[in-house]
Amino acid sequence: MKLFVTGAAGFIGSNYVRYVLANSDDTVTIYDALTYAGNRANVADLVDDRRCRFVHADIRDQDDVVTHLAGHDAVVHFAAESHVDRSIKDPYAFVSTNCHGTNVLCDVAREVGVGRFLHISTDEVYGTIPDGSFSETDVLTPRSPYSAAKAGSDLIALSYWTTYGLPVVVTRSSNQFGPYQFPEKVIPLFVTNLLDGYKVPLYGDGMNVRDWLYVDDNVRAIDLVLRSGVDGEIYNIGAHNELPNIELTRKLLALCGRDESWIQPVDDRLGHDRRYSVTTDKIEGLGWRTQHDLDEALADTVQWYRTNRQWWEPLKARAVF
Repeated sequence: MKLFVTGAAGFIGSNYVRYVLANSDDTVTIYDALTYAGNRANVADLVDDRRCRFVHADIRDQDDVVTHLAGHDAVVHFAAESHVDRSIKDPYAFVSTNCHGTNVLCDVAREVGVGRFLHISTDEVYGTIPDGSFSETDVLTPRSPYSAAKAGSDLIALSYWTTYGLPVVVTRSSNQFGPYQFPEKVIPLFVTNLLDGYKVPLYGDGMNVRDWLYVDDNVRAIDLVLRSGVDGEIYNIGAHNELPNIELTRKLLALCGRDESWIQPVDDRLGHDRRYSVTTDKIEGLGWRTQHDLDEALADTVQWYRTNRQWWEPLKARAVF
């Protein structure tokens, strides 16, 4: 199969391409605009593979998408603006990339006859839930410009299935962590701060709850949906590793040899969702299960950042977050 993977120079996309090249005979086109979170270093070891090529282009540019998408069997669409704090400061960029960009991709995929369009989304589109877990049929109640733009992109993609018959499937994953994650996200930010001798900024009372999913488990689930998912369906992906942020912070402090004096409380994020949680019966029905223990995966992740300073130090030196 010939895959067209957007946003594949980012965190999840690069891990996904690495998984595909190691576990299939597929060929991959990496299509990435290399905005702040897209990084050639993430895929430097991949583009040497004869089955992989890199295209530097924007999903919003219809002419470029037409030129490069034709002849592919499937689209795996990771490309998105993805950080809540950035969306609060600049919501326009999120609507432009996540909604307009997704529409361009779907429209071109329909025109060139792509056989599968896998749209990658997030559990944040459901909004906050005090108890229980969201299923794939629940109403979307996004509460930030980021999650609203992702919800819009989900609906755009699914509308192409309903209206045009484009074979769309959607995944919605919980919070992820692992190698190559841009260091504005909480786990790499906290780890790299602690390794450099800086405190970690913890929002509010630290009791916001997230379900932590190791990226290797996520990309296995995504690939399974690509190959075995049902057209027009949505699949939640979660690890059932729910933790308040303060508990996650304590785990990272221990792994980095620091105590709680290294926590710097900061004002809470605007509109900060209290808790995310999703059911996973549907993806498990395809045969997927997590393979990584949370504590072991966190330890592996801390070790990766400890031994890959050459990757993250330049990013932190020039970034504003």
